[in-house]
Amino acid sequence: MKKFVPIKNLLALFALISVVLSCEKEEDTMTERSQTKTIVETASGEDALSSLVTALTAVDNLEETDLAGTLSGDGPFTVFAPTNEAFAALLDQLEGFDSLEDFDSAEELEILKTILTYHVVSGVAAKSTDLEEGQKIGTVQGEEVAITLEGGVFIDDATDTNAKVVIPDVEASNGIVHVIDKVLLPQAIIDALNSGMENEEGTLVDVVVATEALSILEAAVIKAGLAETLSSEGPFTVFAPTDEAFIDLLTALGEDYNGLDDFDTEEELALLKDILLFHVIAGAEVKEADLAEGAVETALKGNSVEIIASGETFVIGDASETNANITATDVMASNGVAHTIDKVLLPQSAVDFVATLTLKNIVDIAVATDDLSLLVGALQQADAGLVETLGGEGPFTVFAPTNEAFAELLNTLGDDFNSLSDFDTTEEKALLVKVLTYHVVAGTAAFSTDLSNGQHIETVQGENVGINLKDGTVHIVDATETNATVVTPDVEASNGVVHVINKVLLPQEVLDALAAMSLKTIVEIAVATDDLSLLVGALQQADAGLVETLGGEGPFTVFAPTNEAFAELLNTLGDDYNDLSDFDTADEKALLVDILTYHVVAGTAAFSTDLSNGQHIETFQGENVGIDLKGGTVHIEDATETNATVVTPDVEASNGVVHVINKVLLPQSALDALTPAEPNIVETAQSVADLSLLVDALIQADAGLVEILSGDGPFTVFAPTNAAFADLLDALGDDYHSLADFDTDQEKALLARVLKYHVVVGAAVASTDLRDHQRIETANHGEAIFAIVNHGIRIRDKSDTDANVGPADITTSNGIVHVIDKVLLPQEVVDLLNPAASH
Repeated sequence: MKKFVPIKNLLALFALISVVLSCEKEEDTMTERSQTKTIVETASGEDALSSLVTALTAVDNLEETDLAGTLSGDGPFTVFAPTNEAFAALLDQLEGFDSLEDFDSAEELEILKTILTYHVVSGVAAKSTDLEEGQKIGTVQGEEVAITLEGGVFIDDATDTNAKVVIPDVEASNGIVHVIDKVLLPQAIIDALNSGMENEEGTLVDVVVATEALSILEAAVIKAGLAETLSSEGPFTVFAPTDEAFIDLLTALGEDYNGLDDFDTEEELALLKDILLFHVIAGAEVKEADLAEGAVETALKGNSVEIIASGETFVIGDASETNANITATDVMASNGVAHTIDKVLLPQSAVDFVATLTLKNIVDIAVATDDLSLLVGALQQADAGLVETLGGEGPFTVFAPTNEAFAELLNTLGDDFNSLSDFDTTEEKALLVKVLTYHVVAGTAAFSTDLSNGQHIETVQGENVGINLKDGTVHIVDATETNATVVTPDVEASNGVVHVINKVLLPQEVLDALAAMSLKTIVEIAVATDDLSLLVGALQQADAGLVETLGGEGPFTVFAPTNEAFAELLNTLGDDYNDLSDFDTADEKALLVDILTYHVVAGTAAFSTDLSNGQHIETFQGENVGIDLKGGTVHIEDATETNATVVTPDVEASNGVVHVINKVLLPQSALDALTPAEPNIVETAQSVADLSLLVDALIQADAGLVEILSGDGPFTVFAPTNAAFADLLDALGDDYHSLADFDTDQEKALLARVLKYHVVVGAAVASTDLRDHQRIETANHGEAIFAIVNHGIRIRDKSDTDANVGPADITTSNGIVHVIDKVLLPQEVVDLLNPAASH
């Protein structure tokens, strides 16, 4: 028996020469001549189909075979008729077959008969217009041909190359003929050709090396270091993927895998070896006839392929969803058998690897998802390398807010944040980073099935998110009162998993920061509060930079008087202060600064809960205010006798806290400035017209009495009226018309002794302190006067006449003055006035 062509030539034999041009020339005449002739007569009358007629004649030499007679019968038949060129192309590919006459043995004629009956469809005359895309038609041989209509009419056989109908619809009396440019080959013939190719010398590796269509498999075996193994004794069964199968795999792997050279890492080489071992059944030679449904253990330990029945043949199932078709069986070698397949079989490890390659990373998924464009923008705006991080190895779990979620957040943040680009300061970008990292869990890809109700998961930001599983839906709990809902769970990425959510998650840290950002400064609060307009006016009128200070960082605690409180203060100050603009001199502005800074505590934001009863707090002015907690209300004690009440506590500001009060607080320094100093005894005397002679006497005595009675004291002075001094001068005679007549040193000394007789040193004795006949020591060398308390108060001196007190108890800063109607006379003066009596 003659040998058939080797596999590498067999798989190329179907690249046939087109005979379209030559056939088209005869199409019209053939149609005209055939309508009254049988199919055989039609073929016999056409030179271009002479090889077909020769083949029919040769086959009919077999016993009980009359193919020509059959095709001359009633029919109807549909015949796909190969041209002479098609038969020539087939013969050219077959070693030892130069013409159809070389099919001379019964076995060879059976092969030729099988080929010819594969071109015949019995029972129908199918025109080209009757054919449908993908239609499968059973032939007399038993196998099917398939119809492809793209770009013409093509007939699919068991090879990789289709036949083209070059002349359709040639009508015969018993059917239809379609002239084709290729001899159709059924699977049975391909198997028969291959079964005759047993290589008694070569191993499976030699078979692979000798087969052109297995060149990539050859390179893979060598690269994976399996050549020696597959050249060993065996036996082995190898499912051998064709080059096209390997090319399909590389295409599926993507741009990073253009050839086997791209399997260059240790992990990739191990994967390639696993894939190849998955194609090998060790210790068995499983021929086509031995194939049976079920799992078959491969040389890759723990991994089996599945033999699956498919019609009259089998397909090979792997860990993927696509089965491999067996394209040639029983290619024999010295150490086993090979079956060629049209797909690279993939174990689970390879499927996982391919899945990883086809997955996008988390950033790529976000970029490719229109509804996550604002999330991508936020990652970029934060400018903290988050895009690079989430594009890295991971694994990460990311809760990804939708565009609508970000829009709602921006709307909540107010007019200062109309878009993500408004996060433009260093502080705002840092805040955005905290928000975004609160959506990221590092170190794990947590799918929804991994989450449990009530679970708490730490985020990259540092705070936890909570998991709430309700009605089959996952909800994410943040620091707000509203949970986020996972609207699209389990979007798998190459470096983790993404859960799309309908709300931007906010940690407590961000809520606190946002609350602080939304707060106004103390000055802004005052400006925005109608009832604090006079306080704002006072700050401006003081012209001491207080507006700028209280608009600064702080923190400050401010007790803010209402407009009514300022109105009451102005009313108390009198006609010189009708409004705050009357504080217009430098001294008055300084006073206003003193008052305003007494309302400010620097360095702390003291809320009402931070205050304690009896507490004293130093103000910016320097003096303290006191805290009085009574009846659940805070009262503020100043230097006056009336406390202020906090009417609106705890108005939080970005730089502190404001407590609105119903009274302007006054420190002692302001009280001193606003209340004139109480006059001393001399100043009091000077201010009373009826004591002018007393003042003159103090001066005339020239004994330092003015200075003494202007000193600290305390003193008690019995102050004679002008009439009392006039009576004294009158009693002294013509030498003393006025106090100026006390002009000698002796007279001045006498006058001084008289005046001292009216002064008590070291005590401010009120009229209520006096007792009847009380002895009162005076400053005049210890001489005493006596109080007579009987129907009024009188003062008894050394004369015979008492002095009446009235008015009494004129208080001064350094003592008390009692006005009397007589100059008190010590013994020396009495003697002077009554010389006879003294003798």
